[in-house]
Amino acid sequence: MTTGTIIAVCTSKKKGTPKTDTGSGYLEVGFGLKGDAHGGDWHRQVSLLSIEQINSMKAKGLDVKPGSFAENLTTQGFDLSSIKIGDRLRIGESVILEVTQIGKECHTRCAIYNKVGECIMPEQGVFAKVVNGGEVKTGDLVSLE
Repeated sequence: MTTGTIIAVCTSKKKGTPKTDTGSGYLEVGFGLKGDAHGGDWHRQVSLLSIEQINSMKAKGLDVKPGSFAENLTTQGFDLSSIKIGDRLRIGESVILEVTQIGKECHTRCAIYNKVGECIMPEQGVFAKVVNGGEVKTGDLVSLE
């Protein structure tokens, strides 16, 4: 689907740990989600994962929810699996993200893996940099730019 909704905006104070849904946040150009441990001037400023992917893990008996896989933005109804590197996503009125990476290599077993027994971010996580910043909140529309 080409349009979906943001259902969670999640942050954490430490890398490699589950994030907490704060309901809203500010995406800053050159950094990512303000106050998040993964923010910084690098290519994986913001991470996205769909609730459909999270629910597939829940169906396996795992106790997971938005933020469990350390994603910043949890989407619903938007096909993240069709996204390609270089694609741009519009969120809400002004935010634009550019996809920089699909999946990531996990060098060690992170806290997420240790808690839930597996991690879907290495294959299904979408990473992006902030091209145009602004406020992002639960209920915002997300679409391919």
